[in-house]
Amino acid sequence: MSVNPREAAGTARPAGLSRLAQDLLPALYQHRLISTSQLHTLFTPHVERPVYLRQQLKELRTAGLVDAIGRRTSRRGNPELLWYVTARGADAVASDPTVPRRGYRISPEAAASQLQAHTIAVVDTGVAFVDWARRLGHECSPLDWEPEVAHRIRDGESRGATEAFMMPDAVLRYTHVAEGRRKLLSFFVEVDRGTMQTSRLAAKLSAYARYQHYIPAGRRRGRLTTREAWRDLYPVFPRLLIVLADSGRVSDRVVTNRVQDLRALAATDPRSEQLAAGVTTLQRLQAEGPFAPIATPLCGDPAPTDVFLAPAGGSRA
Repeated sequence: MSVNPREAAGTARPAGLSRLAQDLLPALYQHRLISTSQLHTLFTPHVERPVYLRQQLKELRTAGLVDAIGRRTSRRGNPELLWYVTARGADAVASDPTVPRRGYRISPEAAASQLQAHTIAVVDTGVAFVDWARRLGHECSPLDWEPEVAHRIRDGESRGATEAFMMPDAVLRYTHVAEGRRKLLSFFVEVDRGTMQTSRLAAKLSAYARYQHYIPAGRRRGRLTTREAWRDLYPVFPRLLIVLADSGRVSDRVVTNRVQDLRALAATDPRSEQLAAGVTTLQRLQAEGPFAPIATPLCGDPAPTDVFLAPAGGSRA
């Protein structure tokens, strides 16, 4: 059964606002920057024109809880508005103890910066999962992905030990429902707009492989730690999905080369062989959905598969 996004997102509810306005605030707080069209898909997909949605955004803006800025790379006509919570709006959401606190709060300067396009591309990825979950009868709500979740990796116990953080662009959770069976999926999502250097991609892939096997040094309850750090956060190690977000504006050959580069990078680190990892394009994710053969595995057989990232005959655990 599909989750009603208003019920799923309805957490912080300042008095005097409509149900929709109350539901918009936590999503804007969590995802930082969202366009009007993205909010339309997430919260009012049942209407052709988001008139009421725009009215509620206007009321939130009048109340000083949200603000908006024009999109840097707008299409024809007036630039689309991108919405974010103000400091007052963030405080209103954070005052609800059921809402996870976010240390980072977007400023008007950051909303207008070059980070804008990448932030919107990450939201586009989450919106695609929500949209297809609704169509397929699965479950994924507007709050089921969280941007930039830090995962600590520390070498050694001394004060001088090297400490690093693996930080996916988003951690996304999705419930696949088929024949009465529910399968909880989680993903580390990396969005590449074609601007990431090859060396940086290599470092990211190596960090995921390293984190999968990372066991914190030290003791728990008097015993040496033998448990991987990720097990405290996830029932199984999340799949890694790399999304090429600007593929609609480049040739198929460029996309193919990017995929081949990613596979070559994964092959340089033996630890990557145990990652359930794949690469797709945002365009295909949006058009065909996550359970079409849209993803190329980064290791092993390059035959296209779905986001279970298991080739035909392989495990879909």
